[in-house]
Amino acid sequence: MPRTSKQEHAELSIEADSPVPLYQRVKQLISQKIYEGSWAVNKKIPSESELVNQLGCSRMTVNRALRELTTEGLLVRIQGVGSFVAEGQGRTALFQINNIADEIIARNHKHHAEVLVLEQVYANAEQSVLMQTREGQRLFHSIIVHYENDVPVQVEDRLVDAALIPDYLEQDFKTITPNAYLMAKAPVSEGEHIVEAVLASPQECKWLKITKAEPCLLIRRRTWSNKQLISSARLIYPGSRYYLEGKFNP
Repeated sequence: MPRTSKQEHAELSIEADSPVPLYQRVKQLISQKIYEGSWAVNKKIPSESELVNQLGCSRMTVNRALRELTTEGLLVRIQGVGSFVAEGQGRTALFQINNIADEIIARNHKHHAEVLVLEQVYANAEQSVLMQTREGQRLFHSIIVHYENDVPVQVEDRLVDAALIPDYLEQDFKTITPNAYLMAKAPVSEGEHIVEAVLASPQECKWLKITKAEPCLLIRRRTWSNKQLISSARLIYPGSRYYLEGKFNP
């Protein structure tokens, strides 16, 4: 595999004041370099030490970013040699709990979000089943539309345990996604995905700017941290604008 010079990576930097967790910003930077073609297949990327020095991050932060990108198939790490851009990268959004902003940025596209609802609610019968709690339990509720290059691609309708994530309503979800925030506050130990083909509601059609006849993909996602149910989300995608991809070993 080819060697790289330090000069090739001399201008690497990440946004200092972003609320996105630091390791996620490192992942976004590396992913963007790969997807925009700056770092080609089989190309050696900067070493862990070089990334630490250039980005001003801790070794633990950089190591986590590299480990997760290796698990996701973007990198190949060879002990004692370094990390290289993997061949045939693919997303694993179906089987992993990925951040939609990372996926969009990795395609070298622009992500932004519109927060429609951010409120406190008290669980009704349906919500209590979803959140495995009693009726009347205090929850936080958010509805956010995610855009890729100014085109709406996902409606995220989420319930969060208010007792476990008390600062949820105070976050600016235009600058950090609920996924990134929750993963930082309560790392996922278990997840559940249920995938359906559906028609969006009239209101969801307006948010997504689609006709009522357009098929949509729906993911019902629940996540646990240390055996505590943190969040239940309803994620709906227009079928013509998004697809799900997964990898598995038989």
